[in-house]
Amino acid sequence: MANHKSALKRIRSNEKKRVLNRYQHKTTRNAIKALRLSTEKSEASAKLSSVISMIDKLAKKNIIHDNKASNLKSKLTRFVSAL
Repeated sequence: MANHKSALKRIRSNEKKRVLNRYQHKTTRNAIKALRLSTEKSEASAKLSSVISMIDKLAKKNIIHDNKASNLKSKLTRFVSAL
């Protein structure tokens, strides 16, 4: 166990950040699944902008890599345009 006050605080703050990151990542994954399951182009294009925004936020906070974010956005955009 940690001996310093700063180390104990770091453990607490890391746990808070971990929980928040997991929540945001899981929410984004669920939104991506919902987008991929949509069949109407108008519905999918409406969801696309919010999903891309969520992906950009994850990449900005280094929860996912920038290249992974780009690949996801590209694949989702191609999917919506093919509908």
